[in-house]
Amino acid sequence: MTIRFSHEESGSKGRYVAHVEGQADSGEMTYSRLSANRIIVDHTGVPDSLRGMGVGSALAHHIVAEARAKGFTIVPLCPFLKAQADRHPDWADVIEGL
Repeated sequence: MTIRFSHEESGSKGRYVAHVEGQADSGEMTYSRLSANRIIVDHTGVPDSLRGMGVGSALAHHIVAEARAKGFTIVPLCPFLKAQADRHPDWADVIEGL
């Protein structure tokens, strides 16, 4: 299974979208930008048709990689991302509150 990511941003709002090869539906992780180097992730959404495929986890890993590559930190208000971050103390360099 291949997951491809896209990124959309408009004003202070944005989202990362996970497109799963062969699937019509996609997952998303939405955020609000606090500053050039700080975002709040507020929601992770994965439709039922993609459940159990690791889409949410892939989104979490992707946004952490983006934060490292682009030099921003993440405030994890989304319960899913917070739970993922709690399992990955090595993300403390980009996840606030770890």
